[in-house]
Amino acid sequence: MPYRPPLVAHEYFVADPPELPVRVPGEGGLSAITSAELVAADAAEVMLKAVTSAEETLVVQVGVAGEGVIRVRLSEDATARPRSEGAISLVSPRAYQGARAEVGTDGTIVIDAGSLRAEIALAPWHLRFTDPAGTTLVEQDRGHTDISGRLRTLPFGRSSAGGTPVAYHESFTAAPDEAFSGFGESFTRLDKRGQRPVMWNFDAFGAESQRAYKNVPLYLSSRGYGVLVDSGAPTEFDVCQSTHSVVQIVVPDDVMDYYVIAGPTPSEVLDRYDLLTCRPSLPPKWAFGTWISSGFCVDNQERVLARARTIRERGIPCDVLHLDTYWQADGHWSEMRWDPANFPDPDAMLAELAGMGFKVCLWMNPYISHLSPTFREASEAGYFLKNQAGQVYVADCWHGSFPACGIVDFTNPAAVEWFKGLLRPLLRQGVAVFKTDFAEGVPADAVACNGMSGADLHNVYTLLFNDAVAEVTREAHGHNLVWARSSYLGGQRHSAQWGGDTYTSYPAMGSTIRGGLAHGLSGVPFWSHDAGGFTGRPSDDLYVRWTQFGALSPLLRLHGTTTREPWEFPEVEEQAVAALKLRYRLMPYIYSAAVEAARTGAPMMRAMCVDFPDDPVAWQADLQYLLGRDLLVAPMTAPEGTRQVYLPRGRWVDYWTAEVLEGSRYVTVAKPLDQIPLFVRHGALIPVARQHDTVDVPAEITLVAFGGGDGTAEIHDADGVTIAVATRDGAELRVAVTGPKRVTGVEIAPVTGAPTRAVIL
Repeated sequence: MPYRPPLVAHEYFVADPPELPVRVPGEGGLSAITSAELVAADAAEVMLKAVTSAEETLVVQVGVAGEGVIRVRLSEDATARPRSEGAISLVSPRAYQGARAEVGTDGTIVIDAGSLRAEIALAPWHLRFTDPAGTTLVEQDRGHTDISGRLRTLPFGRSSAGGTPVAYHESFTAAPDEAFSGFGESFTRLDKRGQRPVMWNFDAFGAESQRAYKNVPLYLSSRGYGVLVDSGAPTEFDVCQSTHSVVQIVVPDDVMDYYVIAGPTPSEVLDRYDLLTCRPSLPPKWAFGTWISSGFCVDNQERVLARARTIRERGIPCDVLHLDTYWQADGHWSEMRWDPANFPDPDAMLAELAGMGFKVCLWMNPYISHLSPTFREASEAGYFLKNQAGQVYVADCWHGSFPACGIVDFTNPAAVEWFKGLLRPLLRQGVAVFKTDFAEGVPADAVACNGMSGADLHNVYTLLFNDAVAEVTREAHGHNLVWARSSYLGGQRHSAQWGGDTYTSYPAMGSTIRGGLAHGLSGVPFWSHDAGGFTGRPSDDLYVRWTQFGALSPLLRLHGTTTREPWEFPEVEEQAVAALKLRYRLMPYIYSAAVEAARTGAPMMRAMCVDFPDDPVAWQADLQYLLGRDLLVAPMTAPEGTRQVYLPRGRWVDYWTAEVLEGSRYVTVAKPLDQIPLFVRHGALIPVARQHDTVDVPAEITLVAFGGGDGTAEIHDADGVTIAVATRDGAELRVAVTGPKRVTGVEIAPVTGAPTRAVIL
């Protein structure tokens, strides 16, 4: 079913997804593959001529795309490719020397990709995926029919309307206890069973619904596999909603092109996913510090400098100042020019801020008001998307709040260079990074310079937008960091994304946590959110609780429609700043987790199922997470200061009290306002810094031992990897260290049964 607006039209979106044509009563057009015959085969792939129930002839290709990865394609033409292929930029499938395609004499074919196998039955057609031992991971649904023989689930095949093919589809069986997650930054429950995600980038309007800024057509199953659909089209996943035991996929594209990816763990699925797309881009180290924003309010040079001085005078750890919309003149947003009245000398301002140790981030977006002189320049040069009549598409990208805009056409190389030229002078002045806002507004009926329709461009537009900004930033500063609101498949190549315009409430903080966990399970480890919520002013307690959540997130920014400066919350400033200082104390641990995430693709903010995939509760406990491997974070999502926390198997140490708690159960946790529910894996060694005001990983490290048993810590930095290994010898903890860092102290948390002293070998 396509996206439907609310029954009461209280909202609209300039770029709603197009609806698929509907067949008239009695019209045929739903076809299923019934049988196939072999056309060609090599060591890694087979090509089959398939016959459908509508007597069509289609082409099926099944082959090895890497160790543990099998690719399946269904099309009318073997050369067909997804219409958005160029923007998504999947790498070529990797060769796997152990790949085998075995054609049996009994009408079966086996495709062997090492840790994943595909078994094909030709007549009647069926496709099953197994592990090396032959245990079924997932298989095609054989078709649910009613008493009249009518199909109630979509078959592996395609649909036509009016005699024209409009979509391909596939259906997989689902076990009754199977959980599914991923699909991008979805703000609904982490287990998507019973939901129907549509891969279409929306302005999410509060970040509390299935509308998502960042869609990724990838999902992971608790049964130990993943499925990736290679398409920029508004692909729809019916995750056991219409039929409890079936996942149905509709792809309105020229080809059904998907990959089944072996696990068995989520981390292994994401590792293989990265080999098909790219490894996440590691942000520069300063990006892991605190970002403090001007807020969505008029700003000026004097206020920015006063803000910076106040931050330093009050000892608030901070590395980045973000200037939102009003660094430009009102009505001239996206012209990329300083407001000359409010910022008369930006060069001097940027130099002074750099002297105080601040990086500067500027807000921007790809929409230019039709009232702007820059609009005329870009329009005459052909730099905007066009409408069906060949004129500039002037769209209401701001939902009526601001004048209609032209949308920069990033499929036009000349437009890309022109746009980069707007940014280059700012970077040369000393601006460090841009916040790339919006980019979800490409209308379905627009036309791009390269001939793409708006429907085909809509999702991948954000990739082209962020590519352009990242490229010019890399040219100037050697990093490709952007702070992006929207993204799509492969968007981990842009190293930072945030959760958009959330409401300011405890429930919205809960949906934000879920969005971050789902996005991490979609291959994006470097994610953040507007600490404090975006819309409106948070209450004092919510400000502190959300700041604590932000401080223990992969990246941290204080931002909203009103100020989020700590001193503007005087009754709770101390508690909020303490949360920031905790982050900086943990920076050796946090940055090490970031380096690991960039290397492996596993999220920094790890849903419980990442480390406990065989625990069914771990797929449901979606208001908590592991930050790195050893810290369990459960943000306080209720004003009462009490919540339920699921502790997985093992023993866990309360960070604040050193109480040891047994896992595999829920516990009730009550914490005062100055403490976030935080637990440490028993036996963990946590590297910390003595200073609370720098993101640098110092040459001299302190380790905190929680439990004092055997444990290992890896400390990553530009100078290499330092490994500390602790072993228990009676009352003594012996710590051996190898690598460039020096461990100068070991603190032993007052955990019951812990050793009384530590020796550094």
